[in-house]
Amino acid sequence: MTGSWEARYAAEFFGTLILVLLGNGAVANAFLKNTTGNDDPGLANGGWLLVASGYGLGVMLPAMMFGSISGNHLNPAITIGQAVIGIFPWTHVAPYLQFLGAIAGQCLILALYWPHYRQTTDNEAVLGTFATSDHANSQLNGFVTEMVGAAVLIFGAMGLYRGMFFHQNIDIANIGVGLLIAAMVISLGGPTGPTLNPARDLGPRLVHALFPVPNKGSSHWEYSWVPVVAPIVGAVIGIWIYKIFFGL
Repeated sequence: MTGSWEARYAAEFFGTLILVLLGNGAVANAFLKNTTGNDDPGLANGGWLLVASGYGLGVMLPAMMFGSISGNHLNPAITIGQAVIGIFPWTHVAPYLQFLGAIAGQCLILALYWPHYRQTTDNEAVLGTFATSDHANSQLNGFVTEMVGAAVLIFGAMGLYRGMFFHQNIDIANIGVGLLIAAMVISLGGPTGPTLNPARDLGPRLVHALFPVPNKGSSHWEYSWVPVVAPIVGAVIGIWIYKIFFGL
């Protein structure tokens, strides 16, 4: 990382904004009524591949823009995981501003898709464009899903960025991370979404709760601790496993 700390904070803010804008924006396009991705009521014509592509590109493009400045965490779980392992200073964990970026990105989605929120009467579909939930109605299942997913994510990201094959071409590694995110949404997204990222869930959930979103129901705060705590636990596990076997 080469930027000043102020530049790193700004990169994390704008990078997370882009991640949420493209990722949750893809969900909005797929599930809100009368969008180009869903022109039949209640039918997600865009499908899960549309959502996976949005999140994959939402991670890959900021990585190419800001990776050399901030390390492109875009995720408090990654920041905390690196701090636990001793490769990121604890004093800069909180100022990395991912939550503010997520809130700003979600506010843009709300503004852009406002007419479609007004037309969508399914409360759960509306919430799904903001935050995740466990479709089996089991917080345990949600926790395990998010923990394992975050562990795989950070293990894979560490390997892509530190593996010798990509050592001289960081942008190939960035593409790899984007594909990893997309693959995880496709493969592990059934039970919870997934979030894999406390900022991507908690920031937009706050927007859902505090703003006058049309046709919104409950923000399901009883579940909200899962996509915050589980990815952090998973990230710490993933980075420790990588360190044990491959070093840092």
